[in-house]
Amino acid sequence: MLEFLNLENILFLDIETVPMCAEFDQLPDIFKKLWNRKAEFMHKKPEDTPATLYSRAGIFAEFGKIICISVGVLKITDGKKKFKIKSFYGDDEKKILEEFASLLHTHYNKKEHLLCAHNGKEFDYPFLSRRMMVHGIKLPALLDLAGKKPWEVSLLDTMELWKFGDYKNYTSLELLAAIFNIPTPKDDIDGSAVARVYYEEKNLDRIVKYCQKDVLTVAQLLLRYQGKQIIPEDDVVIS
Repeated sequence: MLEFLNLENILFLDIETVPMCAEFDQLPDIFKKLWNRKAEFMHKKPEDTPATLYSRAGIFAEFGKIICISVGVLKITDGKKKFKIKSFYGDDEKKILEEFASLLHTHYNKKEHLLCAHNGKEFDYPFLSRRMMVHGIKLPALLDLAGKKPWEVSLLDTMELWKFGDYKNYTSLELLAAIFNIPTPKDDIDGSAVARVYYEEKNLDRIVKYCQKDVLTVAQLLLRYQGKQIIPEDDVVIS
């Protein structure tokens, strides 16, 4: 139940992903062949081709890579909230994942620990886990779900919590932020622009800031779900 959640035991997170290559033509031949097959199931318009659909490759763990993981923790001292954000980012996906996995192995390895993301169960958690396996990185306990019973899974999802059992509805983080009067995380770019900013603008710092805003918004949203006040901007620390 939401009211019994200890927010200090939760690691809030968000990831940013891009296609493995900037353009379809840059893919190794085997991946071109496999993307062609994937694109057959995505084809909706007459003008759709594997090359035009390739901009969506970043949402698939088999054809994409992680360029940023931002995490946030809430600390409460004498009733005062402080939210600390840290990001793992760069061009070396394996290094990013190793640093993130080390954080979970070392500091988030107990029964009371939880992860929280928006649409995390459909995207962030499986994407992280699949890319770790690709790189031969041992899955942290929180992401190693094999054989676990549903009540043993320590993964929170603010979108799933909003559904209340409704399986047909997707509600964006931006919309929920507006409903709950939380400052929007989409005041610069949104997810559809990440690949362009990464490959064309080569502005990773801009993407990191966007990712950090999403992490803060996820935490603010969970606070709102509990009927609590959000964290003031002055009490957010980025390291």
